[in-house]
Amino acid sequence: MIERWSRDQVLALAPDASSQKAAQGVATPGKWSLRGTTDDVLFGECKGSGATPYMACVDLSEPAYRCSCPSRKFPCKHALGLLLMWSADGVPAADSLPPWAAEWVAMRTERAAKAAAKLEAARARATAETESDPEPAHWPGTDPTPNAESGADPSTASDPATGSDGGSGAAAGGGSGLGSGASSTGRPGGGRGAGVESVRHARVNAGLAELERWLADQVRQGLAGTDADEWDDLAKRLVDAQAPGVANALSRLREVRMADDWPSRLLAEYSLINLLAVAYRRRAELPGPLRQTVLIRAGFPVAREDVLVRPVVRDRWHVVGRRDEEHDRLTARRVWLRGHDTGRAALILSFAASGQPLDASLVTGTTIDADVAFYPGAAPLRALVATRHATPRSLPTDRTTFAGQGDSSNRSAPDVRAGLGGRADLAGGADLGGRADLDDRADLGGRSDLAGRGDLGGRVPPGTSPEEALGEIAAAVAADPWTDSWPVVLAGVVLGRTSVGGFPLHPGSRDPWRLIAVSGGRPVTVAAEWTPLGLRPLTTWADDGTAVIL
Repeated sequence: MIERWSRDQVLALAPDASSQKAAQGVATPGKWSLRGTTDDVLFGECKGSGATPYMACVDLSEPAYRCSCPSRKFPCKHALGLLLMWSADGVPAADSLPPWAAEWVAMRTERAAKAAAKLEAARARATAETESDPEPAHWPGTDPTPNAESGADPSTASDPATGSDGGSGAAAGGGSGLGSGASSTGRPGGGRGAGVESVRHARVNAGLAELERWLADQVRQGLAGTDADEWDDLAKRLVDAQAPGVANALSRLREVRMADDWPSRLLAEYSLINLLAVAYRRRAELPGPLRQTVLIRAGFPVAREDVLVRPVVRDRWHVVGRRDEEHDRLTARRVWLRGHDTGRAALILSFAASGQPLDASLVTGTTIDADVAFYPGAAPLRALVATRHATPRSLPTDRTTFAGQGDSSNRSAPDVRAGLGGRADLAGGADLGGRADLDDRADLGGRSDLAGRGDLGGRVPPGTSPEEALGEIAAAVAADPWTDSWPVVLAGVVLGRTSVGGFPLHPGSRDPWRLIAVSGGRPVTVAAEWTPLGLRPLTTWADDGTAVIL
């Protein structure tokens, strides 16, 4: 039986404010000639402008929506209105589904079974390839140990800061021993695909070399003469050089330039961009997970199919918050998850063109029993929900430590609350090759000290103290210096107008009156997104365990 959602949770699913208003207009029993609910499916027929009523159906287990109305919004006002009535206990129980709803559910079940079979077959193929090839597999867009296979010394590669050039463009761009017949992805077959990747690495290397020289000039000349138009021109050249990740970092500098403290923030951003360029040039010296992080940050994609065949983490995942942000004509949705048993954090990221519906399958404040596959990297955070399980697992008596996840509760935690906004210690001089602490993934989860926290019914996620959260954030930033957000769930914290549990609030999130009103001056559990500028509160929980979206 699906736990009933609150009104806030339902309205948060609406694609826009007008949909919220329209949904409340149809959330009255008089407009519905038929409505009912089974264990996990809502259905109803709503009177419309025509003779035939609109047939709306919601699969609560994912959730998924269907309606016969012509609306292009998703979910539409009829599905939202049906959910609003259900949240207020206004939909009666039904023994069976009407034929049109049963047909839709059967089609979804069939598609899910086919997708699961396809995924299992892909995993079996990946396992067979791994067993037949003892060499470690590499990801698309990555080059196994650049320069090393061709016999080049990474220290002799082209250094834009000195103007020296110790080898050809191919070597500097990360030659991958193509003569041996291996592709740049580390998979057998070589050929045209390997050549394409080699050309791309050469282009990216040239583009980032130009970027390093430009950044050095900016620091020598001073920031007072900064011309924002130069960022746009340079970003376009980096797109042409096939480094879209770095181009996006440059395009965001206009927002930094508008801040009151822009000189210090701009220098910090320059430092991180320079660090990424240097890390790419010296990627042969980096541990494998950190090298993957650098390539992904530079803009080399990892295919969804390749992520889904990776080992998964099964847990009861709390959906602790969501935030949408617009970039140009694209809307990005960040959904934050927290594992009840593992304590791991996960980010489910989705995109949609302006005006198009975003993924609404994860409802803030709910818990899903699912397999989650993480993207590769030094501090794995972004993930995909691979498989959902209908029957939740029983809660284990202790937490499970998954691969690469150890105990971080006793980690010595630097105070990152104030220092990470301007990480001057990362400015170009970082040692990228000798970091013994980065030989494996960051220690970001599996904290057995969290086993007894949280609501035993699973409604409220287990929280941590501010000190433990600081330790986790510090570990993430140490592993991936370009980390700009991380989810935290703080338990028993006292609120202020400019801080939560000692964490400063993001300038755009200060005076959180809704959060203060829910707390009533008492300590509460708060889910928030950490950023170098402060926390963004996402969700809190009332005394009865109801999620309140902030």
